[in-house]
Amino acid sequence: MSRLAPVVIDNGTGFTKMGFAGNNDPSFIQPTVIATRDGGSSGSGAPSVPSKPSFLNSSASSNLASKRGIEDLDFYIGDEAVANSKTYALNYPIRHGQIDNWDHMERYWEQSIFKYLRCEPEDHSFLLTEPPLNPPENRENTAEIMFESFNVQGLYIAVQAVLALAASWTSSKVSEQTLTGTVIDSGDGVTHVIPVAEGYVIGSSIKSVPIAGRDLTSFVQNLLRERGENMIPAEDSLTVAQRIKEQYSYVCPDIVKEFKKYDQEGDKYFKKYEGVHSVTGKPYSVDVGFERFLAPEIFFNPEIASSDYLTPLPEVVDTVVQTSPIDVRRGLYKNIVLSGGSTMFENFGKRLQRDIKRIADTRIKRSEVLSGGKMHATPMEVNVISHKKQRYAVWFGGSLLASTGDFHSYCHTKAEYDEVGPSIARHNRVFGTVG
Repeated sequence: MSRLAPVVIDNGTGFTKMGFAGNNDPSFIQPTVIATRDGGSSGSGAPSVPSKPSFLNSSASSNLASKRGIEDLDFYIGDEAVANSKTYALNYPIRHGQIDNWDHMERYWEQSIFKYLRCEPEDHSFLLTEPPLNPPENRENTAEIMFESFNVQGLYIAVQAVLALAASWTSSKVSEQTLTGTVIDSGDGVTHVIPVAEGYVIGSSIKSVPIAGRDLTSFVQNLLRERGENMIPAEDSLTVAQRIKEQYSYVCPDIVKEFKKYDQEGDKYFKKYEGVHSVTGKPYSVDVGFERFLAPEIFFNPEIASSDYLTPLPEVVDTVVQTSPIDVRRGLYKNIVLSGGSTMFENFGKRLQRDIKRIADTRIKRSEVLSGGKMHATPMEVNVISHKKQRYAVWFGGSLLASTGDFHSYCHTKAEYDEVGPSIARHNRVFGTVG
């Protein structure tokens, strides 16, 4: 019997990537946001949901309707939710990588499956992703919704860091396909540094950095405001800051030298952003200057944005490796993998590799001095890997895993769920571990 391609959904704090296994890119990438009616009432003048009839034809949607009431099918997700934010309330079901509102998440999955992917869940296996140190109760809730509400054929919940490691195999810098490495996963809401040894996440050494894409966007917005860029309409300021960050920002090797460059050759480095007012349609322009290199510099000098957090990212990575078991440290330094949109800045990998190498070399020299010259340590190989699939590394890794011949044997099936219950999701068949 030929099986249909598994569905791969990577729900992030800022964006959700969804598509089918075997593809190189997700079919849909949209904000992880849901627009709902406050109190469930559909007031006058509200736009109708065009896909409501097709929802009601599906068994899962009638299940949802019977639980909540038909009026609760009046909602939007993703870009449509943002477009309808003037008449609907926006809700973000995921905060800092963890699902915060299960009711909204279920409805988000519902439209993802029926309206966007347009598939019958009972005909497909599903691969979903989870953040590091995800509580087992969250995994159980996910299994319950997937099997009870959507009646999926099979379910596998994969750790994002392991999938990101698998995605890095596409890079020419990778000499061997290994599941040992340090993953720096930086998206919209949170940055995690996760050590992985032979596919096992070393949970005790994981570090979280409270700097990510959203913080960089806010920083650019503040810089523009302080500089007196009054041409930017208030309602467009966040969007403009985000586009400037994505289109013009890069990582510099030395912040002092970079300031000098801009002072001496301003015409060469300053850019101009052209925008159109979202309400009036009038064009406007914004000068783009120091924020080009200052925005990603927050990762390396966090004190320029806030005094609340002062540890640079290279130092965090070094601490993560040093607190891991001694026999895997060389492997963790040798395979530092970047994942997520906030690692896409030009020269981000080069700067990170240089700074981590300096920290490691300084430690080795200090130990040689303390030994009185009796000890000569082998130099530490530090390798930061960038690759073409970096932005959607977690989704692409999931696509690779779900397209393997063995994937269906890793999944928990509906029959097994009916027999055992939600606790089945605590067990991982690939690594034989229980959460």
